Amino acid sequence: MSNLRQIKKYPNRRLYDTSESRYITLSDIRRLVIDRLEFEVIEKTTHEDITDRILLQVLAEQELSDEPILGREFLLQTIRLYGSTLRRSVSECLRQSVSSLVSQSSDSRQLSSNSEIVVRG
Repeated sequence: MSNLRQIKKYPNRRLYDTSESRYITLSDIRRLVIDRLEFEVIEKTTHEDITDRILLQVLAEQELSDEPILGREFLLQTIRLYGSTLRRSVSECLRQSVSSLVSQSSDSRQLSSNSEIVVRG
């Protein structure tokens, strides 16, 4: 798949975009998501796909901004769900809810371009 960008994460925590032959930051990863470019992040030493972990770091960075989306109560409840039998149901419900919200919003074009994550994996 030629459109798939491969990002390598080195042991020193640096991310390297093999398509552009340069080191990138989490902000650059966020830009890839917003631009809907397909990518995967591979741990250099283990060859493990760690895309989800990197996306979680991008999300955490966004939550530290002046306008967080999730909030403390949501985060607390979500943490409590790990290990629960409800985990899968809640995960699917959240996915569907966000998709529905994006498609129904009056700003759906902006939300869609800013919130859909296109990754391989």
